[in-house]
Amino acid sequence: MTMDKYILGIETSCDETAASVVKNGTEIISNVVASQIDSHKRFGGVVPEVASRHHVERITMVIEEALSQADMEPEELTAVAVTEGPGLVGALLIGVNAAKAFAFANGLPLIGVHHIAGHIYANRLVQEMDFPLLALVISGGHTELIYMESHGSFDVIGETRDDAAGEAFDKVARSLKLPYPGGPHVDRLAQESRETVQFPRVWLETESYDFSFSGLKSAVLNHLHNAAQRGEEADPAAIARGFQESVVEVVTGKTVRAAEAYGVRQVIAAGGVAANKGLRTSLQAAFAEKGIPFYIPPLPLCTDNAAMIAAAGTVMYEQGIRSTMAMNGRPGLILQSWKEKSGFSV
Repeated sequence: MTMDKYILGIETSCDETAASVVKNGTEIISNVVASQIDSHKRFGGVVPEVASRHHVERITMVIEEALSQADMEPEELTAVAVTEGPGLVGALLIGVNAAKAFAFANGLPLIGVHHIAGHIYANRLVQEMDFPLLALVISGGHTELIYMESHGSFDVIGETRDDAAGEAFDKVARSLKLPYPGGPHVDRLAQESRETVQFPRVWLETESYDFSFSGLKSAVLNHLHNAAQRGEEADPAAIARGFQESVVEVVTGKTVRAAEAYGVRQVIAAGGVAANKGLRTSLQAAFAEKGIPFYIPPLPLCTDNAAMIAAAGTVMYEQGIRSTMAMNGRPGLILQSWKEKSGFSV
């Protein structure tokens, strides 16, 4: 009889202090997230030092709350999984050191998880993964297409060459004087507008699955500057719609083309920008037309959370991957296949 595995996940890579208990990598027992949005809103973006301070203040309470909601004691856990990187170095250090202390004090195995692997495995909390698959990771710091032949096998076939999609959304939102975080406000405005400003689509080379959003961001800024120089009032909603349509068309087009070229059995989306209504609708329609199964997590599992870290950590645990007490926060951590991390690693 197989023993159930209960993994405590900890996530502090940016501005969310989160802890979660997940059963067998697929069932959320508890999922606690302490958001810092109100603290960073007045700055128009995340201030690393402020984020780290909030993590220090909240990490112990968040872990205790996750265990309380799960009605579990530390000795009932199987292992501790924590975001090792990438992310803000100060923020990562809080989570990593809290995880190391908790694991050491309770005699539990420790597992360092790549943040993007966590986003991908958020899908397993709602739908079993069917290989080979294509993962679209689209967030504030990442826009990538990742081909997976099996659990823990990551082949990055497309990535951003400059700004990630989420970064472009935030910069355009600031230029339109929208509140932080800007992405949801751009999405809302785009859905409300009947008018649209035409912006370029950046496809790059014919065979490329890479992305580029810097030129699109510059086109939006130029449109605003030109309108101001002419003494005209720009229409924020029409700009938001035009910008979003450009991002959505390119992301959907490249994802569909990659899915067909690689013959995948499933396509999944992950990351904060996967919560964008316009993008979700476009991807769902495109893959329904192609007859390729497409899945996307519910909104709370698209943004940063610890359940996704526990979900990925469960499979790493099953594959025998462990970290040592020498593990550190690694802001520039590269996503690599887990077979390259077999056994103990730092």
